[in-house]
Amino acid sequence: MTNNNYTELSHSDDCEKYVNQFIQEFPLRSAEIGQGTVIKRALPSRHKRMIGAWCFLDHAGPVTFPQGYGLDVGPHPHIGLQTFTWMIEGTMMHTDSLGSKQLIRPKQVNLMTAGHGISHTEVAPDTETKMHAAQLWIALPDAQIAVEPRFDHYPELPVVEKDGVEFTVLVGEFLNTTSPVSVYTELLGVDLSATESTKTRLTLNPNFEYGFMALEGTATVNGHELTEDNMVVLEQGVSAIEIEIHAGSRLLLLGGEPFESPILLWWNFVGRTQEELKIARDQWIAQDERFGSIPDYEGPRLEAPAFPDQMRASK
Repeated sequence: MTNNNYTELSHSDDCEKYVNQFIQEFPLRSAEIGQGTVIKRALPSRHKRMIGAWCFLDHAGPVTFPQGYGLDVGPHPHIGLQTFTWMIEGTMMHTDSLGSKQLIRPKQVNLMTAGHGISHTEVAPDTETKMHAAQLWIALPDAQIAVEPRFDHYPELPVVEKDGVEFTVLVGEFLNTTSPVSVYTELLGVDLSATESTKTRLTLNPNFEYGFMALEGTATVNGHELTEDNMVVLEQGVSAIEIEIHAGSRLLLLGGEPFESPILLWWNFVGRTQEELKIARDQWIAQDERFGSIPDYEGPRLEAPAFPDQMRASK
């Protein structure tokens, strides 16, 4: 849904009705991995495939486990995307085929640009007993889809306080504050945290589409209930929104201009054609040098699943 007649909104019933025509909410899918770690997947969904270039969103935890039973994801490949990890609680070791080895701690971001091809592992240290994180993928635009791979770690991110809410700017610019995280499209990512129940009004970019996800607790977005089991999405055309965040809640706000091209997302790959995805799969199986290796990982590589006959493009 798109409306180019953008309107700055006032506090009125008419305003709420106007905004609500741009809002939808849908349930998340849940799965359990490892030792009781619950993953809730918001993107892609049959209700909403992408938000800007954000094409994948998993919420993991919060979970507590015995030492030595944390997440252990063996070597696996990526192309055509950036992996974005926002760690809320616990630690995770990232190791990749470029030789990068980085422990991510709470309130830090790991950004891996796959581009032409890379492989990596994600392993919780043996002493770790907690995990809570958001794992996202960013589709690379046509001009950068095959860039050389790289890895970046961001140990400090800017924080702004407004109306009793702590806003951590993960990606892009918000509240006159800019994140250092480097991406290739106009994007927004913000963590909202409130210790006490509060209300706030946010100014938005009407050229963006947006999504809200509750990482902890609950909230209401212009009257729409947001829980840990659903996502609230705003289509283009909204320039302001009212949010009520309940005590102890944490939200994730994503935004961006609609992506330039339809994409194909299959397994760990993002591409434009089935043929390029099939080639990447075959090269991974053949242990092609495109994806390098991680020799210090003790364990098997992830096996590529069977390739589908036909895939649905997302945009």
